[in-house]
Amino acid sequence: MKMRIPKTGAAFLTGGLLLAAGVSVILTAHAAEQPSARTKSMGLVIDDHPLAREARAGVSYAEVVKRVMPSVVKVEVTTAAKEVTGNVPGFMNDPFFRQFFGNPFGGGQQRMYTPPEHGLGSGVIVTKDGYILTNDHVVDDADKVKVTLQDGREFTAKVIGKDKETDVAVVKIDAHDLPAITLADSSKIEVGDVVLAVGNPFGLAQTVTMGIISATGRAAMDLKYQDFIQTDAAINPGNSGGALVDTDGRLIGVNTAIFSRSGGNEGIGMAIPTDLARDVMVSLVKDGKVTRGYIGVGIEPLTPALAKQFDLKNDQGALIDDVVPNSPAAKAGLRSGDVVLQFNGKPIADSRRLSLAVATVAPGEKVPVRIWRDGAAKTVDVTVQEVPGEAQMAKNNSASPSDSSSDTLQGVEVKDLNPQTRRQYSVDRKITQGAIVTQVDPTSAAADAGLKEGDVIMEINKQPVKSAEDAVKLTSNAKDKITLLHVWSNEGSRWISHYMVVDESKAG
Repeated sequence: MKMRIPKTGAAFLTGGLLLAAGVSVILTAHAAEQPSARTKSMGLVIDDHPLAREARAGVSYAEVVKRVMPSVVKVEVTTAAKEVTGNVPGFMNDPFFRQFFGNPFGGGQQRMYTPPEHGLGSGVIVTKDGYILTNDHVVDDADKVKVTLQDGREFTAKVIGKDKETDVAVVKIDAHDLPAITLADSSKIEVGDVVLAVGNPFGLAQTVTMGIISATGRAAMDLKYQDFIQTDAAINPGNSGGALVDTDGRLIGVNTAIFSRSGGNEGIGMAIPTDLARDVMVSLVKDGKVTRGYIGVGIEPLTPALAKQFDLKNDQGALIDDVVPNSPAAKAGLRSGDVVLQFNGKPIADSRRLSLAVATVAPGEKVPVRIWRDGAAKTVDVTVQEVPGEAQMAKNNSASPSDSSSDTLQGVEVKDLNPQTRRQYSVDRKITQGAIVTQVDPTSAAADAGLKEGDVIMEINKQPVKSAEDAVKLTSNAKDKITLLHVWSNEGSRWISHYMVVDESKAG
């Protein structure tokens, strides 16, 4: 992986990928049971006791490091060479040069290959049977993942699942009786707690640095779900996916990013809290994906000026500025101008905290929501549901052949045709139903057939498509790998309907 170093301060993923600052808030929820039930079935070891916080100057952490080191692994990724097509250099088409050099390129379009790419990161063993936590940006696009243990053993790892929205990934190796780390309750950490960062900075395996927790609840990266722990423990490229542990040797976070002008450590590192990483990991392992819920409101930060206008004593809460018709929020009676003070019993400090609170509730669950309306507090019950119209036909790349071999339109993502997607893709008013294509893998059979972002799928194998859910159902457990599509396409000046055949029977 390559790192770009800007001239001014920036946030770097510690595996080498640059992320810009900024965050969007989407009220969704991980579709998972309460972690206590599911984590037991995975064999995770959790210790939620708070630290003893009496001052202990001059204490050695050698015994803690000895316990933690075997749980931290080196993760090496390889992206294979890819074929690209390019034009012959212009000067080689000039007869003057050809008389000296001949025609070494053969003329016209040429087949060329990008060189293989290699990346390095870290990971943390969390179960004795080989599940390892790391970052999405460490293993993203990898064709091969190799894991090296502290004792020198090497394994080819399988990517079980990835979640770009939290930058969490899970890989697995075929091994037993591994030294799994103990997970702490990251909600109980405090600013000032001493922490140790363990990983492979710059390829220097099994490196330990020490610092303190500088801040919690940071929203510092371009991710939908973030609640970063900030630390001044030295974190550098190669630390991504490594362990941030407390002085009892328990995992409190997964090292992810640094803020730096130089690309190296400057004392501002970010780690994904264990609680968030664990929730995502369990969903990826148990369900093969992270399904998210939905309550259907738009929210904005509650500034002191807004709080004054709504007769609130402080700016703690999330202001609802829009409610989607027929959404769970609308059915519960929530409306624009309400301020959410608590969600499912948890106090809401700001709009991002509301998003994270919703993310702990499984779709289908009814939760109490404490709001401020017209100068008084009241409580309503909201039943969380799954995000409507946001479904991926392409299965997680970790799915077993029995899970995905009979599904078609691999590499295609669709959403419902609703007012928002209509505006985004300028869909013609005459198109009244269908599923809009929001992403097509350029290497997929669907892309070869001509399907592109912004197309509206009306029919799949002559069956009508009214929603994204219909599209997913009609491509699941298909009898063969040939799919007939009837789509609307924007040809610039007008929308036209046409058929296309996607043949995945020969896809690699």
